[in-house]
Amino acid sequence: MCLAILARHAHPRWPLVIVANRDEFHERPARAAHIWSDAPQLLGGRDLQAGGTWLGMNRDGRIGLLTNYREPGKMDPKAPSRGALVENYLKSDDDARTYASMLEQNAAHYNGFNLLLIDPAHTLYFTNRQQPDCAELKDGVYGLSNATLDTPWPKLLRTQQAIIHYLSESAELRAEDLFRIFRDTQPAPDADLPHTGLSPERERLLSSPFILSQDYGTRCTTLILQDQHGITEFYERSFDSQGDVLATHQWTIQPSHRSIEQALSPRHYY
Repeated sequence: MCLAILARHAHPRWPLVIVANRDEFHERPARAAHIWSDAPQLLGGRDLQAGGTWLGMNRDGRIGLLTNYREPGKMDPKAPSRGALVENYLKSDDDARTYASMLEQNAAHYNGFNLLLIDPAHTLYFTNRQQPDCAELKDGVYGLSNATLDTPWPKLLRTQQAIIHYLSESAELRAEDLFRIFRDTQPAPDADLPHTGLSPERERLLSSPFILSQDYGTRCTTLILQDQHGITEFYERSFDSQGDVLATHQWTIQPSHRSIEQALSPRHYY
């Protein structure tokens, strides 16, 4: 997961809105979002190479979202899978604060990561690349890419402002509008590119919110909209290496019923 916008109490009908793009090598094996057969309380994609997930939700209403921290040359191939951080949270009975407290004991063993941990009472941001490593997020619209929270990379700023404008101007939210905002393929001007140790060509490629290339790119966009009762609409749209849509799926999660139901024909209006 390489670009996510999280909005708390920025829209009157949906107090929690998350829109996120997952960027990855196209050859890396993964399953799109589904209800896990070995953990039927969990909905999310699955990394079939290292295990775990980049974004998921369970039927109790808890959400976990992960992005890697970009630091070329500092990857430890023996480090544990970062995707397990989200999987373990959603499989556990721990609330966000309890899980974050336990994670502080071994976070340094992982390669660089950013983690959003959400439960009905808390929204936490956790990273192993700055101190303090954990913060409770208040109301507002936050952006997360492959640096720490709200690092002002051009693609984050542009997408964040687009979401802020859309939420403030729209009485109702349309899935297609949110998908379109995150379909932005415009790279940043060279003068605005971040300097993370990659080549200028690679920085340019990665600077658009939606990434298109033969080897690496945006593989899915996920929408999470949660109302004041905790009822959540979860959408995922997946793409091939050309950026063409492979599939769009929708689920409804009702924590009060501890249920996850998939829509046979995804709705596009709320």
